Parts: sequence; structure tokens; C-alpha cells
Amino acid sequence: MNKIEQMQQKRAVIEAGGGEKGVTKQHANGKLTARERIVKLLDPGSFVELDAFVAHRCTNFGMEKTSVPGEGVVTGYGTINHRLVYIYAQDFTVLGGSLGEMHAQKIVKVQEMALKTGAPIIGINDSGGARVQEGVDALSGYAKIFYNNVTGSGVIPQISVILGPCAGGAVYSPALTDFILMVDQVSKMFITGPEVIKTVTGEDIPQETLGGAYTHNSVSGVAHSIDSTEEECFQRIRSLLSYLPQNNMETAPQLACSEDMNRIDPQLNTILPDSVNKAYDMKEVITTLADHGELLEIMPLYAQNIITGFIRLNGKSVGVIANQPKVNGGSLDINASDKGARFIRTCDAFNVPILTLQDVPGFLPGSEQEYGGIIRHGAKMLYAYSEASVPKVTVILRKAFGGSYIAMCSKEMGADFVYAWPSAQIAVMGASGAANIVFRKEIKAAEDPTAMRTEKIKEYEDTVANPYVAAARGYIDDVIEPAETRRRIINAFDVLQSKKTTYPAKKHGNIPL
Repeated sequence: MNKIEQMQQKRAVIEAGGGEKGVTKQHANGKLTARERIVKLLDPGSFVELDAFVAHRCTNFGMEKTSVPGEGVVTGYGTINHRLVYIYAQDFTVLGGSLGEMHAQKIVKVQEMALKTGAPIIGINDSGGARVQEGVDALSGYAKIFYNNVTGSGVIPQISVILGPCAGGAVYSPALTDFILMVDQVSKMFITGPEVIKTVTGEDIPQETLGGAYTHNSVSGVAHSIDSTEEECFQRIRSLLSYLPQNNMETAPQLACSEDMNRIDPQLNTILPDSVNKAYDMKEVITTLADHGELLEIMPLYAQNIITGFIRLNGKSVGVIANQPKVNGGSLDINASDKGARFIRTCDAFNVPILTLQDVPGFLPGSEQEYGGIIRHGAKMLYAYSEASVPKVTVILRKAFGGSYIAMCSKEMGADFVYAWPSAQIAVMGASGAANIVFRKEIKAAEDPTAMRTEKIKEYEDTVANPYVAAARGYIDDVIEPAETRRRIINAFDVLQSKKTTYPAKKHGNIPL
């Protein structure tokens, strides 16, 4: 056998991973192998593997006699939509994808290469956890990965895909990245598994309930999306990257747009209900404004009283944050504040302009919110908007009351342009509640308190709760016809392309975590 044949034979063994038996078992569990996943995600023929021949050097517990093809992880680079990305995929067919010293070293190398070259990195997690035989070497490997996650945070997009188990310390690498994607009935994430929980606390809980995709998308807020299949998840990744730049020194790619940037949308003139207390679907407003009606929603199942996601306006990527009147009236609570603040900071880190659509009655009242720290969590929204230096445009559709009006990017929070529809009500509180306070004595003394209250509500609306008072003070830049919203915000973002912002020199701020 010549040296080339020897090399090819060694590579074939590595590429076979856990062998036919391991691959068959992986498929039987409804999962693709690491290499199959990479092929399906990247552009055809673009993957270049690195460190295929890396091998462990552990001699504990018989490991010196154990062959671990590829060290249980496939690493390298390729392209998505013809743009460079780095990638690693843990191979569950090889020792359960367990992480040891050299497994970690392979991941650390592609992390460092991604940072050097300014390209996104995608990690596909499918692992039983730390390789117990390697002890502290495995723990050291995790720590190096975490450190690189933090170093790259806000510099390059980092995407974690959970396509199998991800437990114990392993969960903290995904938690430190920008986006976590999961697949229903396939993905599992938890710090301590059901068996440990049952032993320690006596609680008996299934894996899926404890740390499945639906749990982390709707209850914990750990994950950003859920898909039915791995293929759907990969398509979402490709779409997500199209809205993001390669790194923090660039802007997202501009796509061709066949729609008129000056398009008028007359349906927006009648989209709001006659009653200010009646709900409507804010997503209809967003998709009406967006190119081709496309919205890539982020965290769609979590804190549904606020909407976060990416759209395009005249081909350019824009992050949109909007209150959802259909859920809790669109009020801000603890979870909505966290979701909104996180998304604002993600957009700002990667130079994606922010559009805020405001219809907010206030912060959600109640002892549960107060005890949970709504003051601290709500402050995250204020911090994130104030800190963001990207172009910021706010449109007030209807309600804009009290501190929540400020928290949804008022002029004072750094909004570059603030527009209001004629239906906007900008005040400390709604006219109904305000009338009860301001005109309490008149209403009480009236022969017909109900009629007097109705009259005073209208008086408050005419005097304070309308967009023209705010416009007279310069707090909003214009009152616009709803049908013209798309044209006005596209124009505003075009004007703001050359925006420059300077801040006092500091190491970093202290966000109220």
C-alpha cells in the first residue's frame, strides 16, 4: 500500500464515524449524522474539513486502546449563500459526541479562525457531555470554548444548533451565542437531567418537558426558534444569516427588491379598530410594511406581547420590535423586556437598523411582576435603546402611555425619527384613567357622573392624549398618514445611513442584568 492509499484509508475510517452500527442507530432516532448535517446546511461542495486526523492522548481507563475517529467532532469551513462560515458538528455516533481535550481543541481552532477572518460560526450540538475519562482536561476544554464565545460576542455572529442532547456545562456555550435553534422532539437542553433531579428533589419529569424544544422556546426563553425537522432548521439558519453581516465591521447584504419603495398601503388606514381597547394583529402591520410581506420572527413563542424579528425595507435588513395588542394588550412585562432588550443589543452589535412600532398601554401591573423585578428588567429596555448607536426609527400607532412609551424608544431614548399616526395617544396614562384622577371632583359632583366622565375623557384626549401636543413640543417629527408609513420609514433609514454617534470613553456600561 503506497502512502496515498494509506492516507485515503485512514480518512475513510474517520469519515465513517461510529461505523455502520452507529450511523444506523442515529438514523433510527430520527437524526442525521454530523457530516450529513454539514452537507445539507452548507452550499453544495463548499465544505473544507480541518483537523480530521486529530486524536486524543488520554490513557485513563483503557482509553489508550480506544479509537475515537475525528475525536467525535467534525470541524471546518464552507459557504452559505456564497458567504464564508465556519462550522463544527459533534458526532454522536462516536463515543456519544463526548467532549474531551482534543475534541475541544478542534472547536477552539475554528472559533479562532472565524474571529481572525471575520466570519460567522455555527455550532451543531449533539453530545452526551464531558468525556468522563478525561476529567479536568474536558472541563478545561469547555472553559476555552466559553472564553472564545465571549471574545467573539458582538464581533461575529455565533449560531448554536441543538440537534440532540446538550446537558450540564455544555449548555453554556450555546447560551453565550447570539442565536439558539432547536428541533421539536430532537433537541434537549438542561443543566441537570431528569434522573439527577429525581434523585435530589424527588421530582419525576420527562426529558422533553424538562428541556425539550417547546419548553425552551415558550417557557424559559433560552431558545430563539423551533422547527419540525432538521432540514427546516437548516433553511432557517440560511435565512437568518442573510439578514446579518459577516462581522461587526460590515453591514448586512442588500438584496434586490422588486417592490416600489414609495408604495402606498391604503389598508393601513383602516387596520386599527374603532375602539382603542380592541385588539388587532401587529404582525399584519409589519408584513404590510416589509418587502414581499416577509418577517423572520425571533423567539415567536416567548413573551408574545412583544414581537421581534427581521424584515427588509427596499432590500435592506432591518430589525423590528413591536408591541402585540393581541397579547396582554401589548403591555411590557419581565419576559417582554428581556426579549426586547436582547434583540436590540443584537441588532446594534451587527449594524442592523431598528424599527420600533409602538402601541403600548404600560408595564403589566401586579405583585408577581414587582416581586420578579420588573423595575430591573424593564430598565434593560431603556438601557439597550439608549446604548444602541444604529439608526432608530419609531412609529407610534395608537397607545403610548407612561414609562412604557419611553421604553419603546421615544425621542429621548435616542430615536432619530419618531412618527405618529393620527390615532396616536401619547400621555402619562390612558384618557379613561386620567379623567378619573384629573376630574375626580367634577365627576363626583355631577348630576350625571357617567355623562360627565365621558365628556372629561374627550376633554383629556383633545388636550393631552393626541399626537399634536407631542408634535408641538418636537417630541415626534411628524404626524403621518398610515398608508404612507413604508415610504416614510424607508426614506428615514436612507437618510440615517451616514449616522455617527460618539459616547464618553469607558470600559463598558453596567446593564441592569
